[in-house]
Amino acid sequence: MIEMHSRSALEKIFTDAGDFRVEYSRGSCLLGESFSWQLALKWDGWGTKPVALTVDSPLKDHVRLYRVGSVPCELPAYPERHDSDYLSVKPGLFPDPLFPLEGALDINGFTQTVVWVEAQVPGDWQAGEVTVTVRAQGEGEEAQSAFTLEVIGEKLPEQKLLYTQWVHGDCLSQWYRVPVYSHEYWGLLKSYLRAAAEEGMNMVLTPVLTPALDTEVGAERPCTQLVKIRRTGESYTFDFSELSHFIRVAREAGIEYFEISHLFTQWGAGFAPAVYVIENGAQIRRFGWDTPAGSKEYKSFLSQLLPALTAFLKRAGLEGKAIFHISDEPGEEHLEAYKSARESVLPYLDGFPLYDALSDPGYFDKGLVDHPIAATDHIEGFLQRQVPGLWAYTCCSQNVDVGNRFLAMPSYRSRILGWQLYKYRCAGFLHWGYNFWNTQNSRSPIDPYTVTDAGRAFPGGDAFSVYPGPEGPIKSLRMKVFHHALQDLRALTLLESLGGEEAIKALPGYEWLTFSTYPRSPGSLLAWREAVNKEIRERAGGKP
Repeated sequence: MIEMHSRSALEKIFTDAGDFRVEYSRGSCLLGESFSWQLALKWDGWGTKPVALTVDSPLKDHVRLYRVGSVPCELPAYPERHDSDYLSVKPGLFPDPLFPLEGALDINGFTQTVVWVEAQVPGDWQAGEVTVTVRAQGEGEEAQSAFTLEVIGEKLPEQKLLYTQWVHGDCLSQWYRVPVYSHEYWGLLKSYLRAAAEEGMNMVLTPVLTPALDTEVGAERPCTQLVKIRRTGESYTFDFSELSHFIRVAREAGIEYFEISHLFTQWGAGFAPAVYVIENGAQIRRFGWDTPAGSKEYKSFLSQLLPALTAFLKRAGLEGKAIFHISDEPGEEHLEAYKSARESVLPYLDGFPLYDALSDPGYFDKGLVDHPIAATDHIEGFLQRQVPGLWAYTCCSQNVDVGNRFLAMPSYRSRILGWQLYKYRCAGFLHWGYNFWNTQNSRSPIDPYTVTDAGRAFPGGDAFSVYPGPEGPIKSLRMKVFHHALQDLRALTLLESLGGEEAIKALPGYEWLTFSTYPRSPGSLLAWREAVNKEIRERAGGKP
């Protein structure tokens, strides 16, 4: 006999999960929304059994099925740097990659086989209830699961939040063994950007220079510099044709905003990034770890690059859609170095804004960062200062109390971020690891299906949210859940437009929501979203 049980998208169903007693078989969404749930399948026989899955529903052309795979993790949490709200802090297997279902699905009687069901409701779909029935058939046996989805007759608003995850181009080149900016590379990049855009990302890290990120001091990552630079004496000329192509590819994939890679090294702006120039017909590395940030030569280079670059960005229509960075995550001890670096470039940015990820609000207090991107576990100080247009970010250090997207965290710790970003009026969100398939400091490449923690350096899942497939990206469960968070934010925006802030404040429990205080169960968070949908339905005229 085949068993099939329906569970919410906020569950992480492990292969050794026990029997399920409570079915999740009903939910609601808005027009234009992507709604997901899961199916856990098992067979009471010995060994494996192939089954065919079919979808019966008026929505069937808009329903996608994925097999939820599992990946190992040696470091699910930092020892003594975690709270009690992890699914496990011991090494093990965690559900994450979502493999598109093609052909038969093998199930067995020993472990759970999990299917992710995604209904992408068109913006012009008819309001009302629609049933999605999934059937599993194999050798005369059959099981089915019916899910009732109430489609509310109001359209999900467009996403206003800026959202970026850093795309690491060298990792694409390394995994697929294609040269950077070759024909094959451009096709891969477009597919990865399209996948990101489908899940809510609308800004991309743009490697005008090879990003000075996660690189061993004194070492180099493969060159991904988009700008071709020629040097004659002390003068430089710039060819932006490759950058122009990058922008075109990104736009075609659905990306609208661009963040220019950092102009100085990470953690303090102490040095120049690796910069390659052509001299006497040969390409050489002109600047790098051996170039102090304040060197006369590097300042002269930036004084020539930045006016040419900003003029190009304006011609490309990116005024108001591009930002610059100085250095990622500078600390208190780097204030003077950061100040000097900022002063050396500010005269040449021609109105383009500077944003940087910070934990220390002192940078804002001293006027060094007008647009801080605050770590969620240090954001309170920025909120108290009422920083206009504040962004938030997470990385490996946001591991206690606050939400994040580690493999070992419950999914609600990721989805709650949509509510938090909405409540505190954050203008943007950044996460550094879209596809960082390297060990810490890029010492060596890794296989993300077998190494999920950057070589036991970061909690599993922190470094990437997408896996490499044979011809393009394999999305993750965590990637989908965060997209649901972004949809929650958009739904809250819609409710506010219908009922004002009072309608939001009246939501049960909303008043005590902070970045570290929030519902700690899948059911609670799902109930919050259902309450939003109910209010939208009633305030929009009682449409079903």
